Amino acid sequence: MTTDQLIGAPVSTTSAPEAQGLRVGVVTFPGSLDDRDAARAIALSGPEVVPLWHADTTLASVDAVVLPGGFSYGDYLRCGAIAARSPIMEAIVDAAKGGLPVLGICNGFQILCESGLLPGALVRNDHQQFICRDQKLRVENANTAWTSSYEQGQVITVPLKNGEGSYQADQHTLDELEAEGRVVFRYEGYNPNGSQRDIAGITNTQGNVVGLMPHPEHAVEAGFGSAVGSDMGAGVDGQGFFTSVIAHLTRA
Repeated sequence: MTTDQLIGAPVSTTSAPEAQGLRVGVVTFPGSLDDRDAARAIALSGPEVVPLWHADTTLASVDAVVLPGGFSYGDYLRCGAIAARSPIMEAIVDAAKGGLPVLGICNGFQILCESGLLPGALVRNDHQQFICRDQKLRVENANTAWTSSYEQGQVITVPLKNGEGSYQADQHTLDELEAEGRVVFRYEGYNPNGSQRDIAGITNTQGNVVGLMPHPEHAVEAGFGSAVGSDMGAGVDGQGFFTSVIAHLTRA
């Protein structure tokens, strides 16, 4: 997938010259829906988008990886369970343990949990319904590879859409996440799916792997993002994920 294949031929909105030369991979699984949206968000921030296929066994020398949202393998067995055992994930797990930045969005978060890169699991929403809405999030950890462009305590708004988005873990794991500062985002004002302790996103101990249920890649362009106040589509709060990983990679 190259920039000129994306609808609208995105032009980078970042002025950071350091983004040039960086390569960010986007994995497509059978059933992925938001791989092109993730690719567009990356292209808008400057790095080269590198398409990765679920059957690939290498990562094509990328500097970071995004696992997009969707319904990989139709959500059969458990959401993300089959995708977590795809050939590409063996390479991603090994690279992530070595420090490669990996972002899992929605189904990508589910895949990260199923692969063991992140603890816990995502289960059916407590109200048993699919939800689609703009969602406020509170930034709890601004020191990860994907969140340094934000401030701790900052409230951002990005779209949320899921049916199995309720984060669950045993109490020991939850206490450990809290004690180690590994809760990255919490739902602000309203818990939309019954996630324990209002958790919307977490990170690993190194801070290079982040998973969250809401969709920052849908809030990167003015006019096409979340509603902010009475200004429909003005929200670009998701941009910080992609500028953060640029900053992380150029500091490394």
